[in-house]
Amino acid sequence: MKPLLFGALRHKQSFAYFFSSVLFIGFLMTGCKKESSNAGAVEEEIQSKSNTQNGSNGFGNYTGLDPQTVLELQQAKIATAKYNDFDQAIADGYVDINVIVPEMGYHYLKMDNLNVTFEYDKPEILVYNKEENGRMKLVALEYAVPISLSPNAPSGFTGDNDHWSVYQGVLWTLHAWVWEYNPEGVFNATNPLIDVH
Repeated sequence: MKPLLFGALRHKQSFAYFFSSVLFIGFLMTGCKKESSNAGAVEEEIQSKSNTQNGSNGFGNYTGLDPQTVLELQQAKIATAKYNDFDQAIADGYVDINVIVPEMGYHYLKMDNLNVTFEYDKPEILVYNKEENGRMKLVALEYAVPISLSPNAPSGFTGDNDHWSVYQGVLWTLHAWVWEYNPEGVFNATNPLIDVH
């Protein structure tokens, strides 16, 4: 009788171990699917919000942009969506460089991104504006290339709409207003709608 009882208990323990393992794997897979669907949901929300502004290219009233430029701007927006959480930008290495410009905002630089390579999904600078409640709101992306590494203006986004500026004789800079509409144009350096607090 004892061997039968111990055999049944061992079988029951094996079944319990197997069942708990299946449940654990199921929870893991559900968590992965949820995380993946959350990333897709963020992308869809960005597309939806952008498309409701005007419907044509996903960037409000910005017209005359090359379709490839629009795609690159959309990808830049998706890649930087996490930086709407200001704390995430700080955690990822963006630091306050104490540049506060009217009709632009507060500039935060990531030194690891500062090189000769233009990558639209890895901006060197994030531009925030401080809202009246003190919350930092992402308004633009800014690209920067040291003039010492590139004596000529870098090639940036596809098309002829982006115009690089020289900042204090040391950097080529280019703004992309993908997080706040700019009536002067997506690549204009300043934005009259930005009231710096």
